[in-house]
Amino acid sequence: MLEDLRKTIEATIGELTPARAKSLAKSLAGPGAAKDQVAKSATDLIEWSKKNRERLKEFIQREVAAQVGAVGVATQAEVETLKKRVRALERAGNARAAGSSTSTGKPTPAPAVKKKPRSAAAGASAKSATRAPRARS
Repeated sequence: MLEDLRKTIEATIGELTPARAKSLAKSLAGPGAAKDQVAKSATDLIEWSKKNRERLKEFIQREVAAQVGAVGVATQAEVETLKKRVRALERAGNARAAGSSTSTGKPTPAPAVKKKPRSAAAGASAKSATRAPRARS
């Protein structure tokens, strides 16, 4: 009886071949069963196995999707949407940069900022502000 149950569970999860279905049908029907009854039972077992595999596959897919969503991992579709958005932003940035360049096609350099010369006193006070204080003994 336990062996029959194991075979039934394996038939649910694994792919059931016609020979294996016939063997399982024979063991479930008993020794005096008619051949046509065993053949019909084997066909029914194969269909039942296919349906259960599909149900199990769908259940696992739903569960994995739920768990991935709960963790916060992006789906392939979300990644593709973000890639398209980044490409569009890059094109817009390149178009904006091309519009601000000179007629030669070279980018316009940023204006130079001139620094005011420091006085000697200002330089000394800036240096002392950055030094660590001395430890007293």
